[in-house]
Amino acid sequence: MSVSVARKIAYEVLRRVEAEGAYASDVLHSELGDRVRQDDAALATELTLGVLRWRGLLDFLLERSLKKSVARLDLPVAIALRMGLYQLRFLGRIPARAAVNESVELVKRARKTSATSLVNAVLRRATAEAKEPAEKFLPAGIPPAERLGIVHSHPAWLVERWLAHFGELETASLLQANNRTPRLSCSVHNAKRRNDILNGLEESGLRLEPGLLLNAAFAVNGGSPTRTEAFQRGDISIQDEASQAIPLLLDVQPGDRALDLCAAPGGKTPTLARNAGKNGLMVAADRHAHRLRAMREQFKRLDLRETRLVELDAAKTLPFAIEFDRILVDAPCSGTGTLARHPEIRWRLRPEQLRELNHLQSALLATALKQLAPGGRLVYSTCSLEVEENEDVVAEALRGSSGVSRVPAKEGAHSISTHLAPGVDAKSLFDEMGQFHVVPGAHQTDGFFAALLEKNGKVER
Repeated sequence: MSVSVARKIAYEVLRRVEAEGAYASDVLHSELGDRVRQDDAALATELTLGVLRWRGLLDFLLERSLKKSVARLDLPVAIALRMGLYQLRFLGRIPARAAVNESVELVKRARKTSATSLVNAVLRRATAEAKEPAEKFLPAGIPPAERLGIVHSHPAWLVERWLAHFGELETASLLQANNRTPRLSCSVHNAKRRNDILNGLEESGLRLEPGLLLNAAFAVNGGSPTRTEAFQRGDISIQDEASQAIPLLLDVQPGDRALDLCAAPGGKTPTLARNAGKNGLMVAADRHAHRLRAMREQFKRLDLRETRLVELDAAKTLPFAIEFDRILVDAPCSGTGTLARHPEIRWRLRPEQLRELNHLQSALLATALKQLAPGGRLVYSTCSLEVEENEDVVAEALRGSSGVSRVPAKEGAHSISTHLAPGVDAKSLFDEMGQFHVVPGAHQTDGFFAALLEKNGKVER
């Protein structure tokens, strides 16, 4: 029996995620070229991201039949078991026989034939239990964080943090959102041609839905927008709606000098550049040359050739002789607001990394504030839900920077209100200190935090 194209691709992506520390979205992008049929691409993506999202629960259920933990198995065997069980429990349209037999074949292809009987036996037993709820198999008296962690497939330490910070109801909602397939959101770069662009996408066979957070955003179903002429021409880009919202908070005006300090992969720079216009200055910086090269190619597609790209270490003194009217510090972070889109993060992240990230983020923000012009505005943002990376970083920066203050919530809400989808209350997105929060679930977006800061003084042109 041969293994389907979709399962071969999913297996290889999962292997590289585990063995090489790769990100599933990056490997899927390289594996799912134009020669892969759309239905195979869809199944490969579903298998890959589904297994990563539900890995914790899958391992818990598998270990009921194994004499050792899944982590102690040879990697090809562990992946084949997880893929098989995921299909049995979550993909009812796939016959159980196919799920079991192709998992056995994957082990054979990996030259682990001695494990074929184990894989076959474990998955056949799992077939009989596939319709049973996971709660049935939990031990009695299990602590709440561990129970939620198993049922919703998250590390218990992360669930425990969220329970303390958000409470049980909001944590349960967050865990559920992290296990749903995220909307494939896009933005249009040419507002004047918006209707023509959207009509062209629908004519190509895609199904479009309006944005849930932003009125200019839209979501795509039924295919890949990267295969469309609109994407190739630079008319659209793929970007989560919460991520699209962050540069809007800066309220860049024509003629502004704008700096995107941690710009790669470059998704937020285009909004800043277009708003600054030809009479403004747009600088996009990053410390990695290869990421800047990728951004340069992307900006060619988007016709942003006047954007200046600079390689630098943003945690150190910046090399600019000028000050900037608008600065975006979209800092490297844990990514706990993106666990639906990047599920492997939940299994890689360790508690001690949050403090390490805090040190880096604090250095980045302190450096950026020194480059902010009087009367200028800076946005510090992350796709993290963690206090150490968000509120704590901002509080430390304000203690160490005289003449810098938070932009009031009312002003922050005003800066984004005209961009919001019908029914979204701008004030609901800001806390009492003027900080922007979007949590997965409410608007079907990634989780983002942003603080708006301004330096005292008058803007000089």
